[in-house]
Amino acid sequence: MVVGISLPPIALAIFIGLALSFLLHFLKLFSSFVKQEGPSNTPNGSMGWPFIGETLGYLNPHKSNSMGSYLESHCSRYGRVFKSHLFGHPTIVSCDHELNLFILHNEGNLFQSSYPKPVLDILGKLSMMLVHGDLHKKLRSVAVGFIGESRSRPDFLLYVEKLSVSAMESLREHRQVGFYKEAKKFTMYVMLKYVLDVEPEDPLAPKILQDFLTFMKGFVSIPLYVPGSPYAKAVKARARLSSTLGQIIKEREKKGTEGIKKGDFIDEMLQKGNLNDEEKVSVAIDILLAGYETTSGLLALVVYFIAQSPSVLHQLKEEHQALRRRKKDGEPLSLGDYKQMEYTSNVISESLRCGNLVKFLHRKALQDVKFKAEYSIPQGWQVLPILTAAHLDPSLHQNPSEFDPSRWADRAISKKVSPFGGGLRLCPGTDIARLETSIFLHHLVLNYRWKTKDDESPMSYPYLDFKRDLQLEIEPAENRPIFYI
Repeated sequence: MVVGISLPPIALAIFIGLALSFLLHFLKLFSSFVKQEGPSNTPNGSMGWPFIGETLGYLNPHKSNSMGSYLESHCSRYGRVFKSHLFGHPTIVSCDHELNLFILHNEGNLFQSSYPKPVLDILGKLSMMLVHGDLHKKLRSVAVGFIGESRSRPDFLLYVEKLSVSAMESLREHRQVGFYKEAKKFTMYVMLKYVLDVEPEDPLAPKILQDFLTFMKGFVSIPLYVPGSPYAKAVKARARLSSTLGQIIKEREKKGTEGIKKGDFIDEMLQKGNLNDEEKVSVAIDILLAGYETTSGLLALVVYFIAQSPSVLHQLKEEHQALRRRKKDGEPLSLGDYKQMEYTSNVISESLRCGNLVKFLHRKALQDVKFKAEYSIPQGWQVLPILTAAHLDPSLHQNPSEFDPSRWADRAISKKVSPFGGGLRLCPGTDIARLETSIFLHHLVLNYRWKTKDDESPMSYPYLDFKRDLQLEIEPAENRPIFYI
């Protein structure tokens, strides 16, 4: 016997009306999705499922020194430039190095930065990653000016070395260490000192570090503000950071000219006086993020790849031992010493090429764009230049999966990589990341040798991370130098 539910005529009519309305709405959305296939001269590709497209497959975690199964399969099937539906938008995905450079160098003309909602909500509407035109130029000039000046200051170099030596001392107590966490502490504490004049011993330091750790995990999360979700946690962490930095800036402003000049970013920003309160907080967060996230990721990648190549560690050690022999006992490193670390620079560059700190960027076409007369990119479509693709392209690099710093003896290779993006939005933390990594490595290779667990590897989520925090088995090197600062 079948038991049915009897509805009054009015209720039944309302139910049928709602069902028809929902069906019509669904068909309208589906029709809109189908239209997003674009004109006939767009690249080949697949738009995936309605609404969600191919986003889940695209974001599937994979080793960062590989393209990942999504890109490998799509490039094999459709070519190195293809269309898809990602992050809620019809999208052109470019694994073509020439097209990527074209996109990056036509910022503000043919393309503009355009990031998904979680990034917008977490970074804030005034982040340098998101703003355009004159506002972007104003904020970026403040950040780049400060970072560029800091890089050459003797007191900055001395502080980086002081924290590096302190890190070496703390490693003496361990035979195993989760290195990625240590790298994040080191780079954050460097930036806190030179942006906010906050020392590692200050109770604020670990709190700000924890907020940034939470902040980063929300970037690629589903933008649902549900208590306990990565997105909700990241938005709250951003609010706490804004409040903390805003309070520090206001306290410094109250002191005015009577305050002792600290020579940090806040001093420089207040001297210029061309930013409002919201802009001051936003650019301070941007500088902390650029100096912390970029450098910690780079440092972890370098340490990982050195562990896989004993010959590279041997050559690095020779370079740094030779440098140390030219200096007096306990004499700190100078900018000139840094510039002499040629092999170290090659190791850093190769780690960036193989490890892929930044997998891709978000852009949007401002108008219909034709490329090589082969196909067009429709106005309003999202464009994703895949930086990883050029780094692992066998037509650009011989044996691209092999970690080989010697390939950088040919300086033409620099035109075949773009680890930090390019054009108007080249990461402002690039130079400072290389400098801090070089100084830290100087002390690490002279004091320790290490190896990784067999299953440890850098992963793309798509942000960089390690399966187990980059667990190292570490032991003191023979004939360790005695060095104090």
